[in-house]
Amino acid sequence: MKTLYLTYFLIVAICALQGCHKYEYYSLTDYSSVRKADVHVHIRTERNTFSEKAKTDNFKLVNIVVDGAGNWKNIRDQFQYASFQQKAYPEQYQTITSFSTEGFHDPEWPKKVQTWLDSCFAMGSTGIKVWKNIGMSLKDQDEQTNIMLDDDRFDTIFSVLEQQKKLVIGHLGEPLNCWLPLKEMTTNNDRSYFEEHPEYHMYRHPDLPSYQEQMTARDRRLDKHPNLRFIGAHMASIEWDVDTLGHWLDRYPQATIDLAARMGQVFFQTQQNRKKVRNFFIKYQDRILYGTDMGDRGTAAASVLRQSMTETWQRDWKYFVSNEMMESHLINGPFQGIQLPKKVIDKIYFKNADLIFDFD
Repeated sequence: MKTLYLTYFLIVAICALQGCHKYEYYSLTDYSSVRKADVHVHIRTERNTFSEKAKTDNFKLVNIVVDGAGNWKNIRDQFQYASFQQKAYPEQYQTITSFSTEGFHDPEWPKKVQTWLDSCFAMGSTGIKVWKNIGMSLKDQDEQTNIMLDDDRFDTIFSVLEQQKKLVIGHLGEPLNCWLPLKEMTTNNDRSYFEEHPEYHMYRHPDLPSYQEQMTARDRRLDKHPNLRFIGAHMASIEWDVDTLGHWLDRYPQATIDLAARMGQVFFQTQQNRKKVRNFFIKYQDRILYGTDMGDRGTAAASVLRQSMTETWQRDWKYFVSNEMMESHLINGPFQGIQLPKKVIDKIYFKNADLIFDFD
């Protein structure tokens, strides 16, 4: 019996030294039972299809308002839908508001923005989103120069957000593919998007600010506000190389990123160097949030929406928890899942988001 106990403690000691816990993995069948959060969705309807499906699949949600239409009415309408969903599912949702750049040159615009944001925060919004129109389409009074995020006219707004410890989600610039011709883009989804939206395909607009100018303006804004709580949406638009993205995370230790609508770039890099991608997710496991950019405007059939949600969420789960060979319409050719340890999955899929958004 004494020998048995000694053997047992020896095994435990060896396990501790070698980090046996690192070899604990989830399976595909664990999908529904594991707590998860999709921190980047856009629900612009009162129907509950998305919410109920997310609830069934064990997802918390962050519903984000965005200045895509460039007017205050659209902002108010989106926030109304987001508030409706949060009231209907208070345990499941957090809301991120935004402001419109409509009327930017009006002297009263900064006051209007602050009044609006204060009202949103009073109704439970946890932060704001700034969008790519700042830097890519918003013009100065000369109607020629693009207004960038580091413009001094935004200083007061961001200073207040920093002081109030409000969260800022930033979608600044676009994927690097945006500055390439369609045939040279690395993912099919980017190729499709920029073919349909030539106004944002910067390869066609060489007179507008470059990719690096977009990134520099974003970073200058962060440098002005070192205590700003910031999430770089869409892998902080540094989706094209995880090493470069890692350097950015090192430079801004308080920042985090979400993966929304950038899994194609993750899959593409995995084709090139699976080990490097896997090491990135393990090294920065405390700084990464799972998100998809999915949404609902109440137009698609409920069955179609549910199927799309299932395909997206389970595809990504398979990639992160298994080492199986996979294919996706997002890129051409096969790639292999990176099979992250349980503790890494738990952080990327829920714990990091819970620390930021406080779902419990």
